[in-house]
Amino acid sequence: MQALTFDRPNQPVLREVAMPVITENEILVRLRAVGICHSDYELLAGRYIIPISYPVTPGHEWCGEIVEIGRAVGGFRVGERVVGECVVRLPDRVHHFGFSLDGADREFFVVRPEWLHKLPDSIDDGTASLIEPFTCGFYALLRSGGTNASEIVAISGGGTIGLVTAAAAVGMGARVVVIDPIAHRRDAALRLGAEAVIDPSAEDAASRILAMTGGKGADLVVEAAGHDRSLAAVFDLVREEGRVSMVGINIGRDVTSHLGNIQMRNLTVRGCIGSPGVWPAAIRFLERTRLDLSPIRTHEFPLSQGIEAFALGQQADSCIKVTLLNA
Repeated sequence: MQALTFDRPNQPVLREVAMPVITENEILVRLRAVGICHSDYELLAGRYIIPISYPVTPGHEWCGEIVEIGRAVGGFRVGERVVGECVVRLPDRVHHFGFSLDGADREFFVVRPEWLHKLPDSIDDGTASLIEPFTCGFYALLRSGGTNASEIVAISGGGTIGLVTAAAAVGMGARVVVIDPIAHRRDAALRLGAEAVIDPSAEDAASRILAMTGGKGADLVVEAAGHDRSLAAVFDLVREEGRVSMVGINIGRDVTSHLGNIQMRNLTVRGCIGSPGVWPAAIRFLERTRLDLSPIRTHEFPLSQGIEAFALGQQADSCIKVTLLNA
């Protein structure tokens, strides 16, 4: 079978590998679709938030079809479509599927049943491959108290995480504003249901949001870019006694910001990473709201063109989410 592997930093290789063999406690899955994440580029560059070693097969934003089930596994059937969580526990320690464990950028791969969630028929493969990032945005909102039709949610950053967070907030009924300097990201936000978009390179985002809210500011601000300017600006966007959710990753750099605003304006600020415990709820949410996440998926490639797909995915001005398909 074909597999895309990183043999060492900055060296992706597409090769033929042996079919995996499952144990009695495992499940064999045939890939249907897998997204390329910014974290995959961190892995390709030789760095990640937990220890990694090479060679490694990336791929953690996936959906697939069960083709074989170990004799000790119950509750699943051959032919069922499933998605799987990224942060998983094995006897030795917590692992990240697609990072410290080989991931889904291959035609067939082995998983354990406790990682899996079944997919309803109403969620197509493309949407299913976005469930992993969607759970992160969904969790960020829930961790900050959720939202509803009475609120304005401002999202700073229109990459995949910012856009799935926008979609989740729209699904909860909020008025959503997305801030991003890239035009096709702003267009995707509008197609996802955002009420307004702001180009921070062309206008002052804080002034625009204050004008939209009668001088108050947004009820909830989600920082989803991780860029220095975005991080520094979040406290200018939120109202008195508002909430801020810090989702964008910025590790190892110093950012100057007016932290006194947290106290003086009585703000609630929460850091947020991953999506523990919310996968079943997020899948039900997508099923019942029928959110259309397709504006996020801008490019598709067959797995056989995985190297070309990774090259394109680094061009933020050209694409948002690149997806590999196993035809």
